Amino acid sequence: MFRWLAPGVPAFRRRLGGIAFLIALACSSGGPLARIHTAAEKVVVVSLEVASTPDAMAHGLMYRSALPDGHGMLFVFPDDGDHQFWMKNTLIPLDMLFVAADGRIVGIHADATPLSTAPITVGSPSRWVVEVPGGFARRSGIATGDRVELAGVRLP
Repeated sequence: MFRWLAPGVPAFRRRLGGIAFLIALACSSGGPLARIHTAAEKVVVVSLEVASTPDAMAHGLMYRSALPDGHGMLFVFPDDGDHQFWMKNTLIPLDMLFVAADGRIVGIHADATPLSTAPITVGSPSRWVVEVPGGFARRSGIATGDRVELAGVRLP
């Protein structure tokens, strides 16, 4: 039995525990995510933060000291293009998955160097870019040509 449900615990603490449980449950499901369908018929799920405004896209994952596997950021562009990124003020290595409008990964830049201002691109048009922890694509078997399915994401 959970401590916050135990008899003798003041009612307000039971209510607070219940509220905390409901908040945790709400945060753990139903948020934006990417389902990446690999060539090996594996589905890799990534919980996403979405950057769709100019300010959010400019800030990205800067100043973060960690990003757990299975989490990432989706950059939503209004048009297809050869989008360029850099790692200025980004403290952790990242894999960048460049995704075409049809959901196909057109290129991956693996293990981008933290704090670098060198431009990063894959030389192919993409509509979205998914940033995940450095090495995650390799560890998960994600490769160019795999398909990305977005769920819970408002697209322009």
